[in-house]
Amino acid sequence: MTLKASEISVGDTFEEVLVEDLKRTQLVMYSGTSGDYNPLHTDDVYCREAAGYSGVFAHGMLTMGMTGRVVTNAFGAENVKKFGVRFTNQVWPGDDLTGKAVIEAIREEGGETLVDLAITTTNQKGDVVITGNATGRVDP
Repeated sequence: MTLKASEISVGDTFEEVLVEDLKRTQLVMYSGTSGDYNPLHTDDVYCREAAGYSGVFAHGMLTMGMTGRVVTNAFGAENVKKFGVRFTNQVWPGDDLTGKAVIEAIREEGGETLVDLAITTTNQKGDVVITGNATGRVDP
């Protein structure tokens, strides 16, 4: 789905499932891809004994990347002007994540039609794990 200005309104909401049953394997794969080998994301013993957590949890940037799919599906990757998030809760193996975007504004700037989105990602319990915003260019 790529948004078009003529087909949307302020307040429109859309969402998508980002991951179901996040696997530890995905955390390890992301570690290798990103180069972030912090043991908080791969080593349960370290998490419990050295850091006081119950076990490993997802990289914030992995969660942000999954959330970014809502933005790129809305605008097309080439049309994303801005994307930023705030991490509000940890994401654990086994979590299901859903991303949601709400259109906050449709505006003209520099000869382009831009759409501002408010973004949230929640887990299966309804806990918000990311809040953020994005701006993208859309066709009329």
